[in-house]
Amino acid sequence: MPMSAILITSVVTGLFCAGFAVVVDVVTDALAMWMAIALAFASGFLGSLFAQLVLKRKT
Repeated sequence: MPMSAILITSVVTGLFCAGFAVVVDVVTDALAMWMAIALAFASGFLGSLFAQLVLKRKT
């Protein structure tokens, strides 16, 4: 899988998680909105990137 495809899927996953963080923030108000979005994006992006790299090595 080319690096650009890996980065695109990671960004899409991060955006999905950021959208999810908006819903969580509306429900909980535990964190500042920007912090919840940033953490969710980073978590989704890095998790997706790690999973794709690990799976790529195993195949």
